[in-house]
Amino acid sequence: MDVKPRNILIIIIIIALAYFMIKPGSDYERIEIAGSTSVQPVAEKLAEEYMKDHPDVRINVQGGGSGMGIRTAQQGVVDIGTSSKALKPDERDGLKEYVIGKDGIVIAVNHQNPVNDLTTEQLRDIFSGKIRNWKEVGGPDAEIHVIVREEGSGTRSSFKSLVMKDEKIRSDAIVQGSTESVKQAIKSDPYAVGFVSMAHMSSDVKALEVNGITPSETTVADGSYPLVVPFEFITKGEPVGVVKDFIDWVFSPEGQAIIRSQKVVPAIANVSDDT
Repeated sequence: MDVKPRNILIIIIIIALAYFMIKPGSDYERIEIAGSTSVQPVAEKLAEEYMKDHPDVRINVQGGGSGMGIRTAQQGVVDIGTSSKALKPDERDGLKEYVIGKDGIVIAVNHQNPVNDLTTEQLRDIFSGKIRNWKEVGGPDAEIHVIVREEGSGTRSSFKSLVMKDEKIRSDAIVQGSTESVKQAIKSDPYAVGFVSMAHMSSDVKALEVNGITPSETTVADGSYPLVVPFEFITKGEPVGVVKDFIDWVFSPEGQAIIRSQKVVPAIANVSDDT
């Protein structure tokens, strides 16, 4: 996300927070959450279910990207920042991380594409531009169209860390601003390839095996799938009061079951067959 839109979003969050704090007749305890768009649907579902049993609590969940989640938690703008990437050592100062679940990064292509498996080395060469034609990896004689998420996306950051290493993503890659827009771009282009959160994978695009491993709840939980990322809640210091109670509830059997219902591998895994 560009700096200007990101700053505008932070300002909106601050204004919304101030409004709810001074709104006449607001006797509710409030929790402000913002960050990863991959974690956002899970956080929204957790908030919805928590508020059913806690009618005196209001939880507001917004996106913005993992980078914004980390910054707004550091700045104390939100009570909980969310991230779909592990924090770097220089980002951890004063912050407390809670890994609420794990997700896989799925390499997605159009259903018309006959390729079923790529290695991490082939992915690195495709996304860096060293490989530009599908026939070089067993596909048709056609140009590869690379689809990526925007800067600031936790999924993009994790993909770069897990796959790209020191290589840069090719400069002519098509940038999309959400997981859904990546899937739509792939669905409409038989020669496109992109990466999406496994939690948001759907049957309208095809998931590839990576190094011969199919992305699934089992392979993410046991670590055999090579592209796994954490879903994190981040607080500035130790949480207290209703924020602590909410996070404790997230790690309860009820909270972890809700995380599983959102196709995310819960932190306290009890993996069943996912055939």
